[in-house]
Amino acid sequence: MERYAKSKWKSGLVAFAADREHAGRAWKPTDQTNTVRLTEADPQVAEALGVDIGSPVYERSRLVKDAGQPTHTLTSYYRPEHVEGTPLVNPQPGPATPGGGFAVLTMQGYEPDHMTETIHARMPTPEELAELELPAGEPVMILNRTTYTANDVPIEFARGVHAASRFSWTYDFTLPD
Repeated sequence: MERYAKSKWKSGLVAFAADREHAGRAWKPTDQTNTVRLTEADPQVAEALGVDIGSPVYERSRLVKDAGQPTHTLTSYYRPEHVEGTPLVNPQPGPATPGGGFAVLTMQGYEPDHMTETIHARMPTPEELAELELPAGEPVMILNRTTYTANDVPIEFARGVHAASRFSWTYDFTLPD
């Protein structure tokens, strides 16, 4: 959970860079590629963002590498009215801006406040096998994340595909009352 701390992205770090920093490893903006396009919301994206199926949404796909080896992909979806004309729709390599998408959303008046993550494992598709350069038989971990403002406005839905042997999650949190 610390990877999403406001102190990280408000000081210019994005989640993958915060992970690397925490592990004592270096990172550079070119460790992340970007592909941005306007597309139609599929049922999962539509439900997460509270739009109709087929509505226009921005899709920002990233491939993240560590020392030249792919670790995961992450594809975020945004409502156009939240990100139109911002660095989030710029496909240049690296984070959208210092602090990444969360910093951009904050500048737009949509500060991230809380999120829901769901993680599960499955075998990779042939495309994922090639893109992540996985050995035969290695599973992937799938991360689905919806990020909300303090007023429960959904501002990002993200799908991540992580090489199971190259990524891990550790959660440390206070139990609710």
